[in-house]
Amino acid sequence: QVQLVESGGGLVQAGGSLRLSCAASGTVSTIYSMGWFRQVEGQHRDLVASITTSGYTDYADNVKGRFAVSRDSANNIVHLQMDSLKPVDAGVYYCNAHTWVHTNYWGQGTQVTVSS
Repeated sequence: QVQLVESGGGLVQAGGSLRLSCAASGTVSTIYSMGWFRQVEGQHRDLVASITTSGYTDYADNVKGRFAVSRDSANNIVHLQMDSLKPVDAGVYYCNAHTWVHTNYWGQGTQVTVSS
């Protein structure tokens, strides 16, 4: 089992920045990748950014150049630096851990609100 604890959400004005963090614990050696998904009420949970244990990153097209995902492997923490935030970036951000046997674990979610 993997446990994920998120932090760093909140309210920010458009153009501002936020940094989300996600700390993993438990059987962290089984994790292949970690990332962030965004969900708006009534819609699917969509990938924002992810990073593998080898450092390969993947981003949704609408955040490329504005968001950066990074990994502190020693402490099993993943960060999402979000710059130049737009109102459309708002939602609940969920941390995800994907294991080598294709199991997904989720954090509790953290709210990001961007005011125009």
